[in-house]
Amino acid sequence: MSAVLLREREDGKIQGRHRDRLAVVYVRQSSRQQVLDHGESTRLQYGLVERAVALGWASSRVMVIDEDLGRSAANAAERPGFARLVTEITMGHVGLVLGIEMSRLARAGHDWHQLIELCSLSGALLADTDGVYDPNWYNDRLLLGLKGTLSEVELHLIKQRMASGRLAKAGRGELAFPLPAGYVRRPSGEVALDPDEQVRNVVRLVFHLFEQLQTVHAVLRFLVEHQVQIGMRERSGPGKGELVWRAPHQQGLLNMLRNPAYAGIYAYGRSRTDPGRRLPGQVHSGRVRAIEAGAGWYASPTRCRRISASSSTSATSRGWPPTGPGR
Repeated sequence: MSAVLLREREDGKIQGRHRDRLAVVYVRQSSRQQVLDHGESTRLQYGLVERAVALGWASSRVMVIDEDLGRSAANAAERPGFARLVTEITMGHVGLVLGIEMSRLARAGHDWHQLIELCSLSGALLADTDGVYDPNWYNDRLLLGLKGTLSEVELHLIKQRMASGRLAKAGRGELAFPLPAGYVRRPSGEVALDPDEQVRNVVRLVFHLFEQLQTVHAVLRFLVEHQVQIGMRERSGPGKGELVWRAPHQQGLLNMLRNPAYAGIYAYGRSRTDPGRRLPGQVHSGRVRAIEAGAGWYASPTRCRRISASSSTSATSRGWPPTGPGR
């Protein structure tokens, strides 16, 4: 540490004007599971406070921003901590930004280069475990750009490997994803009809009503008038797997009628995420339309295709799907 500090001070990067401002330690982990499993990484990131003190900042002048624990660096719009960091830099309050590595700060090239430019304009320095960088120095800026590019490429490779793994598993019919109302997953991983008879009867009622009434709106009106609710299994939290009854709504019924799982068909990739329709802070927004077999079904494949086609015509005639940003 002493040799590193000596080299940094000899370079003359850290000046009194930098120490007059705050040193900001940015702490981030990509997911909640990483926060739980990778405690040592989190401790190392908080340990950067001592590095800032060793570089000449008083401990009272070191700010820790850790609101992004459990958030990916792929998108700055979903990171309140990063937004706070950018605000502090823009207002000229920051003299040094510390991260355990550059990928902690940003994984997207646009976000990374924006951060470098803001630091350059405000006169702030950046630092990781390898050294201190001044974005106004050509060589440092070149190295920062290279670090950002490598971080972005690493994220692309990670996503590519994960997507390939999902597709391979889905191709074998082994990829598990949340089941619709009326199905449960056994401890062995097998999918079966819900053991609650009332849940099963309500699902069958929805399909029966649609074949009679021909519109989703009419089915919804019938269910509301007769106070019929849909039985759902909690997917997460302390009550995971428990049965809850929820009031039906039009989009939920439409999703049921279009879901091939009710015909016993395993389907993956029926929707994709459109970046232009995503809403900040809403992880599952931006989805657009593009289940396991052998568990039994509520409608035959032929009946399911007929209902799906009819429900699409019915929904379109009544203004569905909605236009504009996804909700």
